[in-house]
Amino acid sequence: MRLEPIANPTLPRRLGLPALAIGSTVVIASLLAMIAGANPFSVLGLILQGAFGSKFAILETLNRATPLIFTGLAAAVAFRAKFWNIGAEAQLYAGALITVVLGTGLLAWPSPLLLPVLALTAVLAGAILLLIPALLKTRFGVDEVVTTLLFNFIFLLFISMLLEGPLKDPMGMGWPKSARVLPEARLPRIVEGLRLHWGFGLAILSAIAVWVLQTRSTLGYEMRAVGNNVEAARFAGIPVNTVLVKTALLSGGLAALAGFSEVAGLKGSLTLDLSPGFGYTGIIVAMLALLNPIGVIFAALFVAGIFVGADSMSRAANVPTYLADIMLATALLFMVLAIMLSRFRVVRD
Repeated sequence: MRLEPIANPTLPRRLGLPALAIGSTVVIASLLAMIAGANPFSVLGLILQGAFGSKFAILETLNRATPLIFTGLAAAVAFRAKFWNIGAEAQLYAGALITVVLGTGLLAWPSPLLLPVLALTAVLAGAILLLIPALLKTRFGVDEVVTTLLFNFIFLLFISMLLEGPLKDPMGMGWPKSARVLPEARLPRIVEGLRLHWGFGLAILSAIAVWVLQTRSTLGYEMRAVGNNVEAARFAGIPVNTVLVKTALLSGGLAALAGFSEVAGLKGSLTLDLSPGFGYTGIIVAMLALLNPIGVIFAALFVAGIFVGADSMSRAANVPTYLADIMLATALLFMVLAIMLSRFRVVRD
């Protein structure tokens, strides 16, 4: 048996197989719920109700989706050019770090001026952090999967050192966390009294901007060309290494915006548990979206809905919240298989 490329996959094949992957994930989750002793229909209903069954649930789902949109975009942009950025977690913390350093009093400016500066410096911090693996890849051929993955652990240890030292809040009663950012450095709430903030609006605008970049610009065309066939792109005169570096800068900056939005919009300070794995989950989001920037929005809402709904479901049905992790892992595996089968057919020799 071998895989044979499909020159022009049909629309039903390109859309039907990913839909089948999502459906298969639901079936697997239902079987696991039955094994746990719960009614699968009740469990799935509780997940939907917990994620979208009330105004509070919807806003919490949107809130959880905000950093996932940023990290999903970061992965989608990089993967489109075949630059495998696995380090969005480190870039997220880089954005959060610069937000705390500048937003706790170093820049005592009014909100209309301070917030854009914090966002831009966060983008710069994430871009610079990913620039190092990009240069190692383009100059020396070092595998970016290894370097970006290792940067996650290195940067988290660096954050831990700062939180136990120069950034430790003297009023934090010994807890390793930074001081809170100034009120002028906080993103306003979209709905007063609830946690959803304008970081969500920034995430939507970022997704639209990335879509425009990829479909309406020369850089977007070059990124797609490099991702589809690097040798053909080089033969056509496209500066492959330059495109990869630009892609890395954009990807790192997008991931860093997740850290900025979490600090300025939600948490107000930097802690080691600021991200429960948003950088890694962003890879799942990007794959579920088939690397489409607009699709990232809906994929992030889907993943966020599973997490938020699973918390509610666990309390109501006495089913472990690990069911959500299994659902996402299964969805990723099935989606990778669906993408492969949408582009290749299995041929028996």
